[in-house]
Amino acid sequence: MLNRRLQVLVDDERYELLARESARSGTPVGELVRRAIDHEYARPTDETERERAGRALLAMPMPEGPEPDWEDQKREMLDERIHRLEAP
Repeated sequence: MLNRRLQVLVDDERYELLARESARSGTPVGELVRRAIDHEYARPTDETERERAGRALLAMPMPEGPEPDWEDQKREMLDERIHRLEAP
């Protein structure tokens, strides 16, 4: 529910940008401003954070050489964890 009024002054260039987008999309200028606020300042949800992490992971370059064997990788990770637990 919209219950707060906000008055914002913008220059002609910004207003024309909003007016053109409003005419193109059929979306009121006020709704465009609300969407911009949500996009810029809303706290990201956990899903957004997971999506961002997933995209970053997928964007990582593949290691060069043959694909590593999963069983070897798992064994190395477990050995490393054990080593850290045994270290003083």
